[in-house]
Amino acid sequence: MKKVAILQSNYIPWKGYFDIINMVDEFVLYDDMQFTKRDWRNRNIIKTCVGTQWLTIPVITKGKFEQKIMETEVLSSEWTKEHWRALQCNYAKAACYEEYAERIKEMYKLCNNEKYLSKINYIFLKGICDILKIRTKFSWSSEYMLGEGKTEKLVNICKQIGASEYLTGPTASDYIVKEQFDAENIVLTYMDYSGYPEYSQLHGGFVHAVTILDMIFNLGGKTREYMKKSKD
Repeated sequence: MKKVAILQSNYIPWKGYFDIINMVDEFVLYDDMQFTKRDWRNRNIIKTCVGTQWLTIPVITKGKFEQKIMETEVLSSEWTKEHWRALQCNYAKAACYEEYAERIKEMYKLCNNEKYLSKINYIFLKGICDILKIRTKFSWSSEYMLGEGKTEKLVNICKQIGASEYLTGPTASDYIVKEQFDAENIVLTYMDYSGYPEYSQLHGGFVHAVTILDMIFNLGGKTREYMKKSKD
């Protein structure tokens, strides 16, 4: 039995994204997809003393309306310093900040010379998985023959990996054709994001939809206790 998830890469995503990674045997970065503006590919949310704030990686989009995520380039490396300063300012008083600050800072340093958004997202995804002790295998959609059609592409990747089950987010039900998975004897399951417990956060009322870094700085080694159970 092999469970697979296929998702577009996100920048420092929320806990639900890492739960999906942790629940599968192989996680495919679906960066052959078109880059979409004002989406999670190049931005995410942190908490501040004046409310939530977006951290956005500036990318080149002018004249590149149909570019893929894996083709998307950043404008410069200045964003790494700005984002790290924002995290320092807003999480320095968090309970576990000192324990994890250097590891997170190192990820930003690694991005200084990286011009492609996909590679930047991968640096953070792998680095955060290491912190959370998530050992799931990563691969890229570009490694597989995709074919045509939204569902067909996903099914083809699953077949080439040898998947018996495909896990995806609930919004995918809007376009996925279940019968195509059934025809290949691949079980289709949807992630359940309900029931997450709250934890102690800085800066006012609790907010679920923030970057996983909020949990790491506030909870440290207890982060996994506030996430979904793994495939094990």
